[in-house]
Amino acid sequence: MTDKPLRVLIADDDDLMRAGLRAVLSSDDTIEVVGEAADGREAVALARVVSPDVVLMDVRMPQLDGIAATRQLGAAVPTVRVLILTTFEDDDYVFGALSAGASGFLLKRTRPEKLIEGIHTVAAGDSLLSPSITRTVIDQMSAAAPPDPAAVRRLHGLTARERDVLVLVARGLSNGEIAAELFVEESTIKTHMKRILAKLDLRDRVQAVIVAYETGLVRPGDPARSRQPAPRGQP
Repeated sequence: MTDKPLRVLIADDDDLMRAGLRAVLSSDDTIEVVGEAADGREAVALARVVSPDVVLMDVRMPQLDGIAATRQLGAAVPTVRVLILTTFEDDDYVFGALSAGASGFLLKRTRPEKLIEGIHTVAAGDSLLSPSITRTVIDQMSAAAPPDPAAVRRLHGLTARERDVLVLVARGLSNGEIAAELFVEESTIKTHMKRILAKLDLRDRVQAVIVAYETGLVRPGDPARSRQPAPRGQP
């Protein structure tokens, strides 16, 4: 018995890029390309009809750019995941697109197998940020205004252990690495992560990272570990 292929919509204003992406994705039987759009407005309209699992979204497009399209998709098709494809590592739109609800970022020069892996990653509800893109996000955060007290209050509902987990997520650690850091099972970290997202009303890990930096819980240059892990067995 095989699972149904993931339904993917390609949104890019470059005809050649769309053709190349379709060729790559069509060669993999775990993915079905259900449509193509040449601009953001067309992508949103088409997504309403074909209900894709993932939209591969270019950033710079006519009519409606990828950031605005991503924001509209979140309202129009809440279940869809957006994976941004960009040409430049220092794209000025990185933070805006993630804030709009994108689940990940990949460079267009990414190898085909990594692109396919990335589609499955975001479709499963995880986030995807390459190291270079993560650095761009952190640089954006470091240039941002001081934390807003109202934003900081969002963290008050988290337990000490949940705050530890959020810190480590923001520093780029995987669930397995966080589990090793805090001396717990990986399944426990997954549970904490679900609670964090629910309490903060967030969609995925990308948004959690943004909140951690926006509130000052984590700052650029902090070591990749929590303040002080709670004793083993403590929630």
